Amino acid sequence: MPGREANPAAFSAAPVYVCVDAPPSPARCAQRPSSSTMSLAFCGNENNSAAYNVEKGVLNNGCFVDALNVVPHVFLLFITFPILFIGWGSQSSKVHIHHSTWLHFPGHNLRWILTFILLFVLVCEIAEGIVSDGVSESRHLHLYMPAGMAFLAAITSVVYYHNIETSNFPKLLIALLFYWTLAFITKTIKFVKFCDNGVGFSQLRFCLTGLLVILYGMLLAVEINVIRVRRYVFFKTPKEVKPPEDLQDLGVRFLQPFVNLLSKGTYWWMNTFIKTAHKKPIDLKAIGKLPIAMRALTNYIRLNEAFEAQKNKRSPYPQGSKSIWCALCWAFGRPLVLSSTFRILADLLGFAGPLCISGIVHHVGKGNNTISPQIKILGVFFISSQEFLANAYVLAVLLFFALLLQRTILQASYYVAIETGINLRGAIQTKIYNKIMQLSSSNMSMGEMTAGQICNLVAIDTNQLMWFFFLCPNLWAMPVQIIVGVLLLYYLLGISALIGAVVIIVLAPVQYFVATKLSQAQRSTLEYSNERLKKTNEMLRGIKLLKLYAWEHIFHSSVEETRQKEMTSLKAFALYTSISIFMNAAIPIAAVLTTFVVHAHLTGNADFSPSVAFASLSLFHILVTPLFLLSSVVRSTVKALVSVQKLSEFLSSEEIGEEHDKCSEPRSADNHSKYQVVITNGFFTWTSEGSATLSNIDIRIPQGQLTMIVGQVGCGKSSLLLATLGEMQKTSGNVFWNSSIPDSETGEDVSPEKETAVDTEVRKRGSVAYASQKPWLLNATVEENIIFESPFNKQRYKAVIDACSLQPDIDILPHGDQTQIGERGINLSGGQRQRISVARALYQQTNVVFLDDPFSALDIHLSDHLMQEGILKMLREDKRTIILVTHKLQYLPHADWIIAMKDGTIQREGTLKDIQKSESELFEHWKTLMNRQDQELEKETIIERKTVLERKNLRRTRYSREALLKDDEEDEEEITESDDDDNLSSVLHQRAKMPWRACGKYLSSAGILLLPLLVLSQLLKHTVMVAIDYWLAKWTSDVISAKSDLVQKNCSVCQEYNHSRYSRVFSILCCLGIILCLVTSIAVEWTGLKVAKKLHYCLLNKIILAPMRFFETTPLGSILNRFSADCNTIDQHIPATLECLSRSTLLCVSALAVISYVTPMFLIALLPLAIICYFIQKYFRVASRDLQQLDDSTQLPLLCHFSETVEGLTTIRAFRYEGRFRQKLLEYTDSNNIASLFLTAANRWLEVRMEYIGACVVLIAAVTSITKSLYNQLSSGLVGLGLTYALMVSNYLNWMVRNLADMEIQLGAVKRINGLLKTEAENYEGLLSPSQIPQNWPDRGEIQIQNLSVRYDSNLKPVLKHVSAHISPGQKIGICGRTGSGKSSFSLAFFRMVDTFEGRIIIDGIDIAKLPLQTLRSRLSIILQDPILFSGTIRFNLDPEKKCTDSMLWEALEIAQLKHVVKALPGGLDAIVTEGGENFSQGQRQLFCLARAFVRKTSIFIMDEATASIDMATENILQKVVMTAFADRTVVTIAHRVHTILNADLVIVMKRGVILEYDKPEVLLEQEDSVFASFVQADK
Repeated sequence: MPGREANPAAFSAAPVYVCVDAPPSPARCAQRPSSSTMSLAFCGNENNSAAYNVEKGVLNNGCFVDALNVVPHVFLLFITFPILFIGWGSQSSKVHIHHSTWLHFPGHNLRWILTFILLFVLVCEIAEGIVSDGVSESRHLHLYMPAGMAFLAAITSVVYYHNIETSNFPKLLIALLFYWTLAFITKTIKFVKFCDNGVGFSQLRFCLTGLLVILYGMLLAVEINVIRVRRYVFFKTPKEVKPPEDLQDLGVRFLQPFVNLLSKGTYWWMNTFIKTAHKKPIDLKAIGKLPIAMRALTNYIRLNEAFEAQKNKRSPYPQGSKSIWCALCWAFGRPLVLSSTFRILADLLGFAGPLCISGIVHHVGKGNNTISPQIKILGVFFISSQEFLANAYVLAVLLFFALLLQRTILQASYYVAIETGINLRGAIQTKIYNKIMQLSSSNMSMGEMTAGQICNLVAIDTNQLMWFFFLCPNLWAMPVQIIVGVLLLYYLLGISALIGAVVIIVLAPVQYFVATKLSQAQRSTLEYSNERLKKTNEMLRGIKLLKLYAWEHIFHSSVEETRQKEMTSLKAFALYTSISIFMNAAIPIAAVLTTFVVHAHLTGNADFSPSVAFASLSLFHILVTPLFLLSSVVRSTVKALVSVQKLSEFLSSEEIGEEHDKCSEPRSADNHSKYQVVITNGFFTWTSEGSATLSNIDIRIPQGQLTMIVGQVGCGKSSLLLATLGEMQKTSGNVFWNSSIPDSETGEDVSPEKETAVDTEVRKRGSVAYASQKPWLLNATVEENIIFESPFNKQRYKAVIDACSLQPDIDILPHGDQTQIGERGINLSGGQRQRISVARALYQQTNVVFLDDPFSALDIHLSDHLMQEGILKMLREDKRTIILVTHKLQYLPHADWIIAMKDGTIQREGTLKDIQKSESELFEHWKTLMNRQDQELEKETIIERKTVLERKNLRRTRYSREALLKDDEEDEEEITESDDDDNLSSVLHQRAKMPWRACGKYLSSAGILLLPLLVLSQLLKHTVMVAIDYWLAKWTSDVISAKSDLVQKNCSVCQEYNHSRYSRVFSILCCLGIILCLVTSIAVEWTGLKVAKKLHYCLLNKIILAPMRFFETTPLGSILNRFSADCNTIDQHIPATLECLSRSTLLCVSALAVISYVTPMFLIALLPLAIICYFIQKYFRVASRDLQQLDDSTQLPLLCHFSETVEGLTTIRAFRYEGRFRQKLLEYTDSNNIASLFLTAANRWLEVRMEYIGACVVLIAAVTSITKSLYNQLSSGLVGLGLTYALMVSNYLNWMVRNLADMEIQLGAVKRINGLLKTEAENYEGLLSPSQIPQNWPDRGEIQIQNLSVRYDSNLKPVLKHVSAHISPGQKIGICGRTGSGKSSFSLAFFRMVDTFEGRIIIDGIDIAKLPLQTLRSRLSIILQDPILFSGTIRFNLDPEKKCTDSMLWEALEIAQLKHVVKALPGGLDAIVTEGGENFSQGQRQLFCLARAFVRKTSIFIMDEATASIDMATENILQKVVMTAFADRTVVTIAHRVHTILNADLVIVMKRGVILEYDKPEVLLEQEDSVFASFVQADK
């Protein structure tokens, strides 16, 4: 058939021809002799080419069949391009924004995997075509062009599919259906023709074609499956499918579970997120919600099902640690298996590196000569797979693909493990929380479970389990990796490989030992740093007193002493860290040294070629990794076992019984509607084994009335309330709750008819508003604490605040009732906490209110007001049932019902009249107590209220100052952000910059000797490392050339000499390397220690000498943070990060240098890669830092919520608020988990990109070095060297960036401390030298104040204006005035605590401005209004300088009315004072401060409202004592209660910083219009 025969010619007419002047006819061209440039044609153009032979039919023509194979690909490209460009090009932006239409068609993942395999096979086909074509005389395009087209078509198909999927438009998939069908048919024809012509498995092309047939067939099957499931074509009713629920919710920003496989593997979806992070800081809003499958609730349900399944197996230990492990594996085992599979796959792929290097170096050594293929079928040559793999370029490309795949799978393994760990942590935290909600109170009160233990369980143990799950895949992967590695080494090197492996394995236990020592050192460091922080905290809290008494140096040395102990254990920590770092670096060198030296000498005629040497070197690098990990994996496993043990103990601890009980006796309906709670014959205990705490309890609590429970301390009043609430364990008896009243919670009303039916059934109680004896506050605002999740009602809220007299307190607070209280924010006094707790109970709309001793921390006026306005008016008039436990018997007449208790039983119950009749003795006893309490009431005058208010006003001024500064808390020196755009951009610029200055500060602190040592040792070490490998390259290359020389000369002498000379140098270099490893690791840790020591010392010095103004304007928490978190970072984290960063950076630099030395061409390709690298790290660092901070900041509320719940368990259960608190927990857990997940995804995003760049480096290095060695005779040893180093780059690139990001976060600590180091110190130097100051100055106590003006800071208004006064020796002066009149500033001016900018104070003839501060302050005495005691002994508190004898101390205590108190204490003067003096009452603390001032025997004595916390009687005694004991001293008293200064010699009345009146008190009192007289009048 003529038409047919013309066909092949037509095909070959399409390509461009080399014959220029002739018409394009194949016959004419073929006749030309082949020119030096090889001509190009689709079917090749050799003479007598079989390509055009169609005698056996056109399908038996290989070239035609190949041409036929191009058809489907061209068809697909033509059809899809218009749709892709026109359809989606225009709306691509829209598709990206709304991910609400995303959907996965059936077989989604399988399709992506098959497409990837297809692409790889096609690359192999192209390569095979090119290699086999290299043999023939002309180029045969048909060998690789169809594969190239297929490659393009495969990429297009997957892009097209992705776009259809994201826009959910399956009808367009019909194009792909046709494509797969056509491709399958054409490939099958080709395969069949190969079989017909006797092409078999030994030819690579046959295998590739067979594979392609299978792949196209499978893809066709996937396509048909989509039609079957979605019915979009060939069916009448297509199936409507909605995208996942999460994606409908635009709040979900974490898209990892929903994107396609490529985006999953490369974290492509994170690109936009990381870009936006660069534009604006990431906050919780930016990271959105968690997908449903990852939420704590979902995972908790899954875990709970697993627990239930374990229980149902009826194992003997339902809650033992074994069953917990089983449950965890059941719930979270599947993703772990997936992660482990990925991990093992990646590890096996990792061995492709050494094997490919070995192959490449081997072939390069032989000049890359591919064996000429002998087989020619269908007019073209075929090659076998061995011949194919004998091409170095092919190996380079294969290595590149293996690296890409290995890195992607490895990151996927990490991601899956970490995600599982995070999900597991959320589930366990929820499980623990639900258990806490059911914990029996006795566990808490009997100390079996402390709040601290529970918080540790949440903060530490759940994280330990999470870490174990991260590292878990290593347990299975590491043995596989080690075994395969050792086998390959054995295959390469024989017996000597085992010796090297033994060196590594023997040293592994040593590493484990070092790791355990490290954790011990860390623990002891923690103990010391806690002690140091406690001391620092005390020092900062009492800083005003320390400065006034000139005791800074004492406390400074005390903190320094603890710091010294801490440094000692830090030294141990540093030593073990450096040993660990040293071993990590030295083990591989030692292993390589022993192996190679043994190999060269023992095995005489061994193959010691570069291919063997460098493959083994790479294998050693791979082998060392699992052995380093071993110690941390073993440690983590041990910790996880302990944590699960703790968890199992906690989960099996006792739970609270259901507290609603049957009522045994049926009652008539009307009878029990009178009573709210009835307990019959109740016996209650705290522990199931213990004896009954309450016995024979028979009580009735009338409904809608006020019941009071009274009795002595410890008689069981609070227990009775808790027993009623069901918090105690009931051993016998019944508790009956009447629920017929509509409850605001349930709103149900049980009618009397129904009620009798309900009677004998279990009764549930409603919500009870309960105020516990120890007030419990939430970590929230004042308003939120009072409202406590109820709806806000302004009128009611105001009434409650008024009833609890909270308005004055709220006015003091910096942000009023929006001030955060609790753990953060401002701590309230006991009375304020109690009143907020009572206010909460009053505000709730519940029917029953339980108040447990609400008056205990309140003074008499507040108690009365609360009783009248709150309890009687708000509650009783509302017909609420109130149970009030109290000691204030004067309120008994208000009670409708009284329950008197004694020793855990009911002594009497009834109305007051009943008790008066039946128990007259008891009534009389109460009456005497009531009278006593009423007299107290009369004694405390209204002025008390005034003083309270005035002191509060004073506190208000103090707080408002603090509040202003609290807002701009953390980094004072960082840029303050405002709304201006320019400012924002500069802030963003700051975020993108590395803190180089802080880095400089850190390194410069190391000193002049250490810094050069650090830098030089690092550089030297890496130089030696390169030298070792370079020498190995030279050695092996020389061995090969020597061998080839010997082969030519046919002699086998003088071989030994070679080895010994080389191995000697090699050994010396290796030993030098090992020594340098030790030096660098010690240098880094030593630097870290020195800097830590120096920075802490400077910081402490600066802070303790800072002016008082600094402490008033900087929040205490902020300063403490510098000493705690920041110092810890500098002590323990920066040295390790610095070492890691310098090592990975220098490794990368040295590797790139070696590659560039081997093949300078590499430098051209390096530039674009370096630019890409720079941008990736720049974007990543910013996002990583924000996410790290988010991760930390979301953890805090979660832990606070746990500790809050544990403390307020009874209150939460009384209110029946368990559900609300659980909901809160789920929110906190989810926000913490989403931050952790994003951080993980960001790390994976970085690592995948860095690994891909590393793979590109390997590919470029391989191709350039192969090319160079073929043309320039580059020795094969150097090719091996270059490739080994290229492989290293890919390992260390991402470490470099990760460490850079960590370093940046950690240097923030140095930056913040540096900010504090810029604080100006007080001027301690004086103009007078010590010799010019009399030894006993001031001996008389004469004070002259001349035109004195004082301010707190140079930019503030003066607080004293032109004040002049003269005080004679021994005079007693009283200063009074309203709050803010400058009284306290007046006293501070004597100590130069404030800025005196005009005038002067002269004491005994010396201007105090000329004295050194230390001298001035140590010669005067002051008592402050806030009593401050330090932890230690009483002796230390009175006389820290150790100057006084015991008799002097006892005398001072006697004057202060404390002698009998101290005598009664164990140890007397050496009795312990707890932190803040908590073991003494407020009044006693004030008296100790008085005693402390008496001890100082100075001639001038200043009392600043020193008696505010002392009762009247003690104060009167004190006044007399002060007058007698200080008869000859000058005493300046600043008073609030004016009557305390009526006996003074002179009175100064101040107003707004000036002196209004200045005279003797009697003179001022006689003047009608004097201000002093009006004060005294008001004080009566």
